[in-house]
Amino acid sequence: MNYFKFQAEKIFDGYEILDGTHVLIADSTGSIVEILPEASAGDDIKKFKGILSPGFINAHCHLELSHLKDVIPPHTGLIPFLLDVVGKRDFPMDVILDRIEKAEQEMWEGGIVAVGDIGNTANTISTKIKSKILWNNFVEVLSFTDEKASQMIGHYSGVLAEFEKATTSENHQFKSSLVPHAPYSVSKSTFNMINEMTANKVISIHNQENQAEDELYKSGTGDYMKFLGKFGLEKSPFPITGMSSLRSYLPLFNRHQRILLVHNTFIPEEDILFAINYSREKLAGIHFCLCVNANLYIENKMPPIRMLMENDAHIVIGTDSYSSNWQLSIAAEIKAIRKNIPTIPLQTILQWATINGAKALERDDILGSFEKGKKPGIVLLDDELHPTRLL
Repeated sequence: MNYFKFQAEKIFDGYEILDGTHVLIADSTGSIVEILPEASAGDDIKKFKGILSPGFINAHCHLELSHLKDVIPPHTGLIPFLLDVVGKRDFPMDVILDRIEKAEQEMWEGGIVAVGDIGNTANTISTKIKSKILWNNFVEVLSFTDEKASQMIGHYSGVLAEFEKATTSENHQFKSSLVPHAPYSVSKSTFNMINEMTANKVISIHNQENQAEDELYKSGTGDYMKFLGKFGLEKSPFPITGMSSLRSYLPLFNRHQRILLVHNTFIPEEDILFAINYSREKLAGIHFCLCVNANLYIENKMPPIRMLMENDAHIVIGTDSYSSNWQLSIAAEIKAIRKNIPTIPLQTILQWATINGAKALERDDILGSFEKGKKPGIVLLDDELHPTRLL
């Protein structure tokens, strides 16, 4: 068997940054063999400038919205943004499928090896079954009222069945599940149904992306009523709990799910601790997904990254979609975090982008780190953190 030997100024192995005296060895299938001192690695070493890293994990994306690139203007705020997404999805199918393919290619070339991908439709299947990327397909449920819960669960279960059929026939590495869209679009009965259908699954939910989300649960009022009015709802269909949205819906999940909380732009410290403590009792894990460029695109606001770090939150990184980002690049997300909070060590952010994301998607048996037998992909980052895929 042929072997590849890679050496760079530094190697990030998924956990720590090693100096340039080390050599990464992989076989011709992409499996990691070992990391050796240069003196023990022999000849035929390929040398590079920059940092070698495992492939990136994009923990949150909406590939099916790739046709909305440059369609929705930045800095509108979340409620107008949501109304734009609802109102501007009617594109010709050939355009939608073409943009999906181009976006998938962009992510692959940018060093992304696995994606937690949100979808309301099965439009992405034809691209995904040909893709080298590994996909966690999150079929997103919207059901505003208890009366419509069974009907909407039935509809989205049909979409899920299409992904499961594709998994059986084409790509055995698909992982697919139903997921709730957000606390402002899923009724209590719908949450309960999703809970029963997702035992031991990886799921995600858009969480506390706007201050009005908590207001909706605390008082039944606020800016989200503009969004709900688009669907013919004159008053909030959700229970008024007097608590934040997170404290209101998270206890509805108790079947050992692994949950990705996405965005968290307005999450308070007490809710971070609540989620972490609840996870220890009832869940397989809780992960806080940062989509920094999307937060800047929509609200021009950063999530409370330092607060998450101070409370030992398990952080992962996503790109969100082309409706809310200038690119689908984890490297660009890393650069945005470093630009806005330059004191965070690069090693820490690379952990979020690799091994943490792999654990969140339950792909860490093969991805996320340079450990023997894994096939995590090998990415070279130059001094500007521009990625080049090596393997």
